[in-house]
Parts: sequence; structure tokens; C-alpha cells
Amino acid sequence: MNEPSKIRVMLVDDQNLVRQGVRSLLELTEDIEVVAEASDGQEAVDMAPEVAPDVMLLDIRMPNKNGLDVLKELNEAETLPPTIILTTFDEDDLVLDGIRTGARGYLLKDVSLDELVGAVRAVADGQTMVKPAVTERLLAGLGKSRLEFTSLDRPDPLTERETEILRLMAGGYSNKEIANALSVAEGTVKNHVSSILSKLGVRDRTRAVLKAFELGAL
Repeated sequence: MNEPSKIRVMLVDDQNLVRQGVRSLLELTEDIEVVAEASDGQEAVDMAPEVAPDVMLLDIRMPNKNGLDVLKELNEAETLPPTIILTTFDEDDLVLDGIRTGARGYLLKDVSLDELVGAVRAVADGQTMVKPAVTERLLAGLGKSRLEFTSLDRPDPLTERETEILRLMAGGYSNKEIANALSVAEGTVKNHVSSILSKLGVRDRTRAVLKAFELGAL
């Protein structure tokens, strides 16, 4: 019987100690492996398309292109892997820009093993990292830095069930976890999520949650 494939992670950070620390944490798991490391933004842009990792952990502040530049260039080239921003407590504005540019969420650099592994697994599975406390901090910056959605007009109203699922999405729960919580099939949740994205006019769960908060739908 073939062993399940491991989640392939690429680390991008100009600090050797950070890369070594994250790598050492990930090496404690059996289903995740670090397949590449980049020490600056330009190296990340050059390396990511070739490596094609399942998840990229990306520092937001680096020489030779910062994390936002990396996100923008890879996104425009349609070679951006599922990405988690690595940040510190004082970079909320940058994180907002990062999510707007295509990141799936962010982690603090002093992240615990459980949080790191959980985030990598979730993003590899197509989920986003929008936790309640994170959402509150990010949305605090909306007054001075509005998100650039294609339209900020109020969308078609969400059903009661869609609003319930959107609240769980804002809590960082996966489709499977939402399905278990609501005692429905996972396929049913996926259909509701697709409807939510369509009604809000966004392409991913992160933007759905942020737009819903900005419009007062949550």
C-alpha cells in the first residue's frame, strides 16, 4: 500500500534562524516536508514556479522584493502557490495588503507547533487562515485602508444558512468541520460556500469573510 504523499512546503525568509526554527517544527510531523528555502524575495519569485510547493510560508519584509512584491508577481504570472504570510504583531496593514494580493492568511513568527502544522494542513486542503482574533485585528485597519473589491455595493442577500456557514468560515473552520457542526453533508457545505462567494462577488473564502464584515453582513 502506497504511503500518502506529504505536504510540500517552501520557506521564504531572509532570517536563517526563522527558517531553521520553522523547518525544525515541521520536521516533527510525518505528513509535511520542507522541499525548498529562499532567503529573499527575488529568489522566491524565481524558485516558486519551479518548485510548485503545496504551501509557501512567506516573510512579509525581505530584501530584493518584499513579500507583497512576491505575491503580486507570482499572482500575476498565475504561479502563486497557496501562501501563508509570516509576520509580527505590528504589520496589520501589510497583512491586509497581502490578503488582498492573494495570500490565504497569516501566522506570527512565534507560532506554536500545533498552530503551524494546523495552518499548513488547512491551506494545503484549500482552506484559509481567518481566525476571529485575526479578523478583528485586520478589520481594524479597514477605516484607513479599504479593501479593493470589484464592487462594494451590497450583494444579493445571504440566506440564514449561508450566514451561519459564513460565521463558521470566519472562525477558520474547514468545510468538513462545518458539515460536522451542522450535521449536513460536506458537499452541501461546498455548495453553500460557492453560493456565498458568488453573492459576495469574491473568489475565495478570505475575501468573502472580509467583505462580509465590511458590508456589515456578519
